[in-house]
Amino acid sequence: MATENDIVLVYLEDSPIFFARVEAIWPDVKKDWFNIELLVLQVPVKLIVWTLKDIYINGIEFFMGGKKMRMEVVQVPRDEFEMDEDSNTAFSQSKNNNPFSNKNSNKKNQAPRDTDLEESQKESASGADKTGHVVSLADFQKKKKDNQ
Repeated sequence: MATENDIVLVYLEDSPIFFARVEAIWPDVKKDWFNIELLVLQVPVKLIVWTLKDIYINGIEFFMGGKKMRMEVVQVPRDEFEMDEDSNTAFSQSKNNNPFSNKNSNKKNQAPRDTDLEESQKESASGADKTGHVVSLADFQKKKKDNQ
């Protein structure tokens, strides 16, 4: 059953129509029925409250205004974000393949030294560094001013 803070995908006639976050679920005055408050994730966002049986909240088809509806909890595909060791992708959750670590340092969590930064700037100026790096705005403006 969908619970608070779950993301659900709502289908109309077997076609997905919107995502929503479950804000709250509480019993209705009618026996075996529940009110479900959904934050519809569209522009603009809006709150809706539907009165449904628990089996409908669990994903069984129901009818609204003569149209077949269904609600399904969205499962986040966590393993899609895992990367191979050989991957050149910049975003990886692997601790052994941290793209944000200092490539010139063998110690984890060590701050980059000035010489490392100078080497990195020389590499990028020569075109040897193809992965990109962060440039401070002040250095960029100074370099731009010097080139003019």
